[in-house]
This record gives sequence, C-alpha cells and structure tokens, in this order.
Amino acid sequence: MKTFKRLLLMSLLLSLFVSVNAIPAPVVKAEGVPTDMITMNKNSKIIVHNGVSTTAAQPLTFIKGVSYIPLKAIAVEYGYKVTYDVVKKEFIAKLDSTELRLKANSSTLMQNGSKITMSGPAINQAGSFMVPVKAWANLTGSKLTLSGTVMNLTWSTLPKAASAAFEVAAPTVIYAGQTTVQYVDKSFVPDGSGIINEEWIGRMDVFPEPGTYTVTHRIQDGNGVWSEPYTVTIEVKAPNQPPVADFSIEKPVYRIGENVIYTDRSTDDENAITKTTWTGNNTAFFEAGDYPVTLEVQDNYGLTSTVTKIVSISNEVLYTRDQYSMLFTPVGANMAINGTKVKDYPALTSNPVSEPAQMVRSNSPETWTTEGIAYDDQLLGEIRFMFHNQNNIGVPVKMYLLATNLGDKTANVGVGATGIGGPNPQVAATGKMSAARYLAALNAKPATSWTTVKPGETKDVLPIISKAPIKQDDVFSAFADLVTDQRLQFQIVVVQDGKDPVLTLPSLSYLTRDTHVRGTFNGSNRTIELTSTIGHEPQRLVIGDGKLDTFMDGYDGLTGNLEVNRGNFGVLYKLKLPHVAARTLISVNPRGGYYMGAFLVNGNLVTLPTNGTTVKDANEAGVLYRTGESEESVEIVFTIAPGGNLPIAMLFTPLPEIRW
Repeated sequence: MKTFKRLLLMSLLLSLFVSVNAIPAPVVKAEGVPTDMITMNKNSKIIVHNGVSTTAAQPLTFIKGVSYIPLKAIAVEYGYKVTYDVVKKEFIAKLDSTELRLKANSSTLMQNGSKITMSGPAINQAGSFMVPVKAWANLTGSKLTLSGTVMNLTWSTLPKAASAAFEVAAPTVIYAGQTTVQYVDKSFVPDGSGIINEEWIGRMDVFPEPGTYTVTHRIQDGNGVWSEPYTVTIEVKAPNQPPVADFSIEKPVYRIGENVIYTDRSTDDENAITKTTWTGNNTAFFEAGDYPVTLEVQDNYGLTSTVTKIVSISNEVLYTRDQYSMLFTPVGANMAINGTKVKDYPALTSNPVSEPAQMVRSNSPETWTTEGIAYDDQLLGEIRFMFHNQNNIGVPVKMYLLATNLGDKTANVGVGATGIGGPNPQVAATGKMSAARYLAALNAKPATSWTTVKPGETKDVLPIISKAPIKQDDVFSAFADLVTDQRLQFQIVVVQDGKDPVLTLPSLSYLTRDTHVRGTFNGSNRTIELTSTIGHEPQRLVIGDGKLDTFMDGYDGLTGNLEVNRGNFGVLYKLKLPHVAARTLISVNPRGGYYMGAFLVNGNLVTLPTNGTTVKDANEAGVLYRTGESEESVEIVFTIAPGGNLPIAMLFTPLPEIRW
C-alpha cells in the first residue's frame, strides 16, 4: 500500500511538472533580432514572407553569378512604395525618410542623394525591373543566406531605441559669465511613442567660470525605456574684455589748411575690432581753434570703447579751403568751387573729327507705359546701341534686341564691349554704371562673341540686356557694340517678363515717342585734339551744349523724320591733350544740374563721384587728374552718362604751390 501511494504521489508531481513547463514562455523581441524572413527558390516566382506566399512577376533569376528579383515584388514585402519617374527614367522606392533611385543597366543607385554601388546592374527582364538580391540585402540591412537553390532574407522590423542628442547654439567662443548658451534638442524616438521624461546633467545657460564642462542628456520614451546618455564637451573662455579706443595726432598744433594725420592705435584682447567710427576727424581745418575728435571702436561681441582728443589749430594759414581742395581732394571725389567764376574761364575751341560710326539711341519714350516696339531700323556694319528707359507698365518687363534676316544669306552678328546699369530706381546711378562698365569693357578689349541669323530667322542677339526683369519704377541703362556682315532689321521690344519676345513680336505695336530722343546717328565717335599747351591759366572745354560741341543729326527709324541727338548721348569722345602744363588740375563741372559719369584717363577708369552721390551742381567739380612736376600728354575717353544733366565743362586749372 505504501509503495502504491508513493508511486501515485510521484505520478502527480511528474504530471504537474510537465503541465507547468508546457506553458509557452513570453517572446521578447530585442533590437537586431530577426522578425521577418523571406524564402525564395531559384527559378520560382513564389515568395514566402513569414509563412505567407505571394507570386512575383518574374522568378528568382541567376545571371552570371548574380541573383535578381523584381523590385516591386521584393520592395512591397519591406513596406516600400515603388513609382516611376518618366522624365528621368528612374524607378523610385520610398519608405519613411529613405528614398532609393535606380536606373536600368546601371550598377549604381542614389540613396537619399548619395551614390551607392551595387553587386551588379539593375536590368529589365520581360517587362519587369529586376534588382540584385545581394544589393537589396545590403541596402535594407538584411542577412542573405543561400542553401542549394533556396535563398533566405532575414531582417528586423522592430523599432530602434530612442536616442538622445542636442546641439549647443552659441557663438564660436563661449565666455564665462557673458555668453548665454542655448541648447537645441535633437533627440529622436523612432517608434513615435514620444518623450515622457528627460534628464540633463551639467547644463547651464551661463557658465560662471572658465574651463571645460561636460553636459549630458538622456530621454525616456513612451514605453518607459531610457536612452543611452549623450554628452557634449564645452570649452568656456575667460570673460571677453572690451576694446580700448586710442589714436594719436602727429603734431600738438596744426596750421589752417594743414593735413592732420590721425593714427588709429586701438587694441582688443582678441584683435577683433569690427567697427570703427570717427567723429570730427577732418583732414584739415580752416579756422583757428580747438576741435574735438572722437573715435569709437566695437568688437565682434558688441562691446565698445570711446576716446576724444583735441586738435588745436593756430592762426597761421598754410592753405585756404579752395587751395587745399585743389591739392588734396582725391581723384573721383567732389570739391567745392565758385561756379560763377567758371563762366569767365576762357573756352577752349576745337575742330572735332567724327568717325563714320553708327549709333542707335533708344531713349524715347523714356518711360514705358505699355509693351511694344521701342525702335526699328535696318542696319549693316558696326553699330553702338544706347538704351535708357524706366518701367511704368505696372508689371515686370524685359527688353530685347531682336534681329530679323530679310535677305538670302546667313548673317554673322558679333557683340563686343557692353555695359549695363540697373535695373534699379536711381536714374543717374544706372546711367553712371552703364557708362563705367562700357568704358571698362572698351579698355579691356574683349573678344567678340559671334552668333548667326539665318535667312527668314528672328533672333535675340543681345541676351545680356534681358537677363534680369525690370520691375515697376526701375530704370535700365546699357551700351553695347555690335557688328553684322549682312543688313538686318533690328527691333528693340519690351514685353512682360515670361513672354517669348519672338512669338509676341507680331502682336506688338510701335511705342509713341515722347520729348526724349530716339534715332539712328552717324559719326558717333568724336575725337577732340587740343594741340596748344593748356593749364597755365584756368580754362574750360564745354561738352554737350549744342554750340561749342555741336549735336549730331540723324533720323527716326520708325517715322523717317529728322532727329537731333540733343546732349550727344551715346557719342564716344576721345579727348587728346598732348601738352598739359605741369601741376594742372583736370576736373568736371556740371553746368546744367547734377551729373554722374565715368572717364578713362590715360587708360585708368575714374567714376564721378566715387562715393555714389552726384556732382550736384555748378558749384562742385569732380576731380579727374593732376599732372606732375612736368608737362604731360593726357588722353581722356568718355561717353555722356544717361540720366545726367548737360552741358558739362572740363576744367583745366593751375594747382597752388606746395608749402611746408
């Protein structure tokens, strides 16, 4: 009996043990543990994904040792969406933030913009786009195994762990007690469960002492899992010191009209002075007395320092204001003069020699109010085009120079020197810049760029003038030298930005002229040579008055009427002065209002004025050149800048003697 009871008890215990161990243990899926498996057989269309079978368009194929599978069949099993870019002829596979771009017969693909080399080229087979299986495994982080004719792909679709990250948003240098540090959180939770908690260690907005600091951050995702800590090392420097403003003056006392020499001696602990502001630092003073001069300097962190010193001026006169201006006003800058006295300067006369050069001036209507054809003429040979207009149409527009070949021979059209000003709202500034850039191009002697216009063809032959749209109220000025070996019909057209000028041309009407000038003129290169010695006394040469400098005659290509080029805009002047006396100041004095322009003086470009303002009226002159201690030959090449007021006077005045 005891034996039976013992056997029964053992049987019950064994039964209980077996039943307990029969309960399946819970499955824990850790990151990196495979959760998905695809099984494929060579030459079979069947794809088995986690026990579920689907049929591909083409079988698993081996070609020259490379296994291939249809992209759409394999990509859909991974959750990718596949599309086709007809323009680029690329297949696109996208999943979340990953984009793959593949082309047939190419062994490379683009993964989020980066080039990846595959184990073989992608191919088209019987209408299906096929990719190497090994390449797909590498792209998706899958494990590829092959046993006989059976191929397996395994991978994990488990979400990755949350990751903590941040950036320190601060200047390059962080100063103790001064720099406020901002932290930009870059943490990421792949499964979208969000951040429910975070921990910072060592974080401070302002670090009190210089040294090395470590800041650590970690986050807890919505599943309660903490990320690995993310640490950044921050170097904190000693507090930045403000700069120290200082300057020296060469002499304790200066004379009236004497150059004052200021030497900036400011310092900064990091040599980082970014702004220097002077107040009262005149180059010379013209009344006796004490004058405060202030210098303020600022470093790259906004800290400033200021110093003021006194410049003492005695009663002794070295130069008067006028004498000083003549001697020391920089080339390109303005100086004050007595405009009334200029009329008493003897006027220099000459016999200008005009070369048979053609010029088209497109300046009327100066303000566009509608689209249309601004000019039209048939021309052959060398032509200079001058454009100066303002947009008041209400929408951005572009201007084009179209050439139509009405003959039976192909025309060759060359473009030489060009100069553009604008588009911008400043009338005089655009004219000044177009003249300056044109003269600079002339001086550089650019190679001619050629294009052809076939018989019956209409073509844009000056695309440089239509690069930028001309907005409402903007002004556009330009000069351009062209040459053609066949007679062409040239049309200057203005159309709304975005329209094709050639297609729009048949619907355009001629623009009605205003009081400004448009026309075709000959003899537009004018040489003036003064053979006598000039500069021993004040003298003037008048340009653009229509009397001493006569205006050119021409015709309006739209109406055929006689046209006078008032102001001689577009004329290229070459002023030859073989005998300019020693110590002569050459300057430009506007006689009809303000003027801005440009001049080539002995091959050097001088813009008037260099500081961007204007030579405002007859009581100012812009300095062009000073001769040295002996007689010189001077050549000045210029064209009247569009937007300027005429006439102008070229002044030649003796310089005061140098005093010490």
